Amino acid sequence: MALFTKKKDEERPSFQVLPNHLGIIMDGNGRWAKKRGLPRKAGHKQGADVFRTISQECADLGIRYVTFYAFSTENWKRPQEEVDALMALFKDYLLEAKQDFVKAGNNKIKFIGEREGISPELLELMDEAEAETAGHTGTTVYLAINYGGRQEIVSAVNRLIAEGKTAVTEQDISDSIYTVPECDLIIRPSGEQRLSNFLLWQAAYAEFWYSDVLWPDFKKSDLYAALREFEKRNRRFGG
Repeated sequence: MALFTKKKDEERPSFQVLPNHLGIIMDGNGRWAKKRGLPRKAGHKQGADVFRTISQECADLGIRYVTFYAFSTENWKRPQEEVDALMALFKDYLLEAKQDFVKAGNNKIKFIGEREGISPELLELMDEAEAETAGHTGTTVYLAINYGGRQEIVSAVNRLIAEGKTAVTEQDISDSIYTVPECDLIIRPSGEQRLSNFLLWQAAYAEFWYSDVLWPDFKKSDLYAALREFEKRNRRFGG
């Protein structure tokens, strides 16, 4: 399946208000597989297909930034077989995407998280993917791999200290983290209602939308439901 596949969707609704930055926690792959008597990697494979569909739909809707939580710093604690399967999925995704970047329109892909622990081969593919789309000015799709919100903030502060900062401001941190600072809406499927170390700094005033739908079953209609709910929220930003 192509990374960014253009196709007409006459059922797509229109929205008066859209989040500038949308965060999505792709949760429930393992439970989806277990319910079907399948290995966990089957759930991750189905979840990867959903990621492709939803990332493109976000781009088609005109959402400026979308961050997908794919693999956390804590996920290394999972069974080695599952970790290996996830890394193989990332590799397959990048190899497939690389062939399609010429047709990817104006979308940009970026990876956020720590590089330590990721294989040199996968890092090279990630770097190539970013380079191929660096000049694009459309939707930026952030894929969080080996990512943790606390680690992101610590890394930002350490970079500022290395630059000679003796006092750090909120703006300094906002300028030094991985993504655009403010996240407007975070979607978490699968029935869980927690942030799980995702975009801790960026989510200070984010709206949240939860669903019992497991990520491999997540559809465009679920995305539309979250965005419709976001339109109704009265955002006061602490005021």
